[in-house]
Amino acid sequence: MGEFFAAALGFPVAVLSVLLVIVVAYWLLVAFGAADADWVELDVGGVPATLGISLLIAFSWFASLAGVVVFDPPSVLAGTGVLGGALVVGLVLTRVVMTPLKRLFPTDPPASRLDFVGRTCVIRTGRVTRTFGQAEVTAGDGSSAVVQVRQPGDDPLTAGTTALIFDYDVDGEFFWVASLDIGHSPTLTRGDH
Repeated sequence: MGEFFAAALGFPVAVLSVLLVIVVAYWLLVAFGAADADWVELDVGGVPATLGISLLIAFSWFASLAGVVVFDPPSVLAGTGVLGGALVVGLVLTRVVMTPLKRLFPTDPPASRLDFVGRTCVIRTGRVTRTFGQAEVTAGDGSSAVVQVRQPGDDPLTAGTTALIFDYDVDGEFFWVASLDIGHSPTLTRGDH
């Protein structure tokens, strides 16, 4: 047991031992509700960054410990090589483990045409009828799209008019729109008060 502690507290393993203690303390705090897990995605698999970094540190620590036991580095330079190799092994193992883990973490649902229902749009064609029309609609992320639109009535929906998308026709692949002009408000002239 003394050899284990000597290896774990000697260079280069000691560098990763400190980080491993921090990781273990962090996850204990998360387990007892004293800290929140950070749900930011890491590039190497699409799982929370805290989990990815924790795995990287743990795998690198084990690889560094194994490297010290196997190679018994005689110098600081050789120990630095073991540390670098351990980090590479840790990164590879983390990526291998994180790939199947990403299925456990939900991602944003894919964008759907139904996301446009309930949004306003601006008519882009000269008119909108029961069989013809196009409008521009802005999505929640700020991007815009030109979509096919139809109206069930005879409202004067012309270019530049704002309309409300109230339904999507799956078979026809178009949106049903209605005029937002609920009532007519007369324009005031200079003499009207």
